[in-house]
Amino acid sequence: MSELKGTGQQTADAPTPEDAFHEAAALNAREETSKSSGRHGDPVLAADGTPLKRSLSRALRRQKLRALALIAPLLIFVLFSFIIPIGSMLFRSVENSFVEQTLPLTVAELKNWDAESGELPDEALYRAFVTDMVAAVEAKEHTKLGTRLNYEQTGLSSLFRQTGRKVKRLDPETDGPFKEKLIDIDEDWGDVQTWRTIKTHSVKITNGYFLNAVDMRRTPEGAVAQPENKRILIKLFMRTLFMSLVITTSCILLGYPVAWILANLPSRSANMLMILVLLPFWTSLLVRTSAWKVMLQQQGVINDVLVWLGIVPDDARLVLINNQLGTIIAMTHILLPFMILPMYSVMQTIQPTYLRAAKSMGATNWTAFWRVYFPQSVPGIGAGSILVFILSIGYYITPEIVGGTKGVFISNRIAYHISSSLNWGLAAALGTILLAVVLILYWAYDKIVGIDNVKLG
Repeated sequence: MSELKGTGQQTADAPTPEDAFHEAAALNAREETSKSSGRHGDPVLAADGTPLKRSLSRALRRQKLRALALIAPLLIFVLFSFIIPIGSMLFRSVENSFVEQTLPLTVAELKNWDAESGELPDEALYRAFVTDMVAAVEAKEHTKLGTRLNYEQTGLSSLFRQTGRKVKRLDPETDGPFKEKLIDIDEDWGDVQTWRTIKTHSVKITNGYFLNAVDMRRTPEGAVAQPENKRILIKLFMRTLFMSLVITTSCILLGYPVAWILANLPSRSANMLMILVLLPFWTSLLVRTSAWKVMLQQQGVINDVLVWLGIVPDDARLVLINNQLGTIIAMTHILLPFMILPMYSVMQTIQPTYLRAAKSMGATNWTAFWRVYFPQSVPGIGAGSILVFILSIGYYITPEIVGGTKGVFISNRIAYHISSSLNWGLAAALGTILLAVVLILYWAYDKIVGIDNVKLG
């Protein structure tokens, strides 16, 4: 029995053919892994013999370069047409190196002069000014300098122009004393305020343009408010925001029913009516605005129709032009398609079965619209509102033609300083503030409504 027992135990401990097969397979797998991983910790190699990690990095780098090459034209376009101009505008709104470049010796002497003393500068400063002015006259820069300083103190432009015609006869080395000679040329050179203005605005980086943009000015004592008759820019900013909101609201009220009709009509009829919506885009903006100027006049088409219908007496015709009302009417017509198109594209995606389901559950037509249809159309309203508001806040052609003095926007003032007064620093400051206002409103809209909820279809 003991022998039989021993034989049975030995038979049980011996490996079976199945165990031997599994062990051989595991050993073979380990050998394959060892071969693929390399021996003694060598890196994994690619088919060409290079390390696999390096080969993968090279392939990813080539893929990124190909993707960058595809979008490079768009990036270059955005860089030169958007980023660089905005950066240039931001820099120009604080840059003020022209005074120091034109009058380097004078600016150096002004640093040693106490503007608060009430006394005129000494002879050294007048000599330095004559030296700088002679060089500026030869370079024909003195008139530009006078124009720049005239933004801060009226009369300096003519002062520099007249002084330039006479000071070029003086020799900075031999002629003197220059204090009396300059005062003889123009008595304003004996006014302390003239030198205080030059010193105040001779810094390279200035906040003067931004102060002017909010109806303030830079002085030796600090920032002070402009005189009452010059405080117009804050009023223009408020008018621009108010009228842009009114135009956006009127576009929503007029555009929503049109978009709803287009979205619920058969495709053939909707396409025909869509042509009427897009028709204004086929006409020049200037032509459309000029047409409104003709129609809104007291002897224009609208007043003639109202008189003919007996709604308005002939001797009390409505004043619809050269005011805010005329600007709102004309700009609402011009910007209305930009509101209709986003709302229409969103309304097309709203299934009519939702309204039928609501009505089948007992909802009235108004309840089904207000609680089912309208919430789904809000993203289109949001997209159209952002588009119309941003376009209207920067418009200047239409307000210039039909707005008169009471219906112009801040953009009209920016255009004036760029093309007429050539005060590009103030124009850049106004544009920067307008850009900041738009970004703040965009941020507030994102926080309240959520920009992710805005859809274009």
